[in-house]
Amino acid sequence: MYDPELLVEKLSTLLEALERIPRRFAAIATPADFYASDAGIDRMDAICMILIAAGEELKNIDRKTEGKLLSHYPGVRWRGAMGVRDVLAHGYFQVNAEQLFDICRNDIPTLIEMVKTIIQNIEHGST
Repeated sequence: MYDPELLVEKLSTLLEALERIPRRFAAIATPADFYASDAGIDRMDAICMILIAAGEELKNIDRKTEGKLLSHYPGVRWRGAMGVRDVLAHGYFQVNAEQLFDICRNDIPTLIEMVKTIIQNIEHGST
């Protein structure tokens, strides 16, 4: 079994990182904006780094909880969230700006809210 306090700590660190993505994404209006300037490229690089770290942490959490925690929260495609890490880490400078834009706009807000819910549930003993 996993240590709830350690799990909340890991999830809180993950949440802090994920919450930086909307701020970095705010100036991006279209996928092309990622490549339109040095600032856009810097934003893309920063977002990708967070997604790589987040995917790795989600894999670790899933492994430590023997796949029993995240499966209770079907509102997120967890395999996809974890898999983004592999795509970005092994893509070798071939980031698909349209996919990244879609992830930032559609998936990150849901992921942030779900991580908050998981933390609250663990803290209240309802997981």
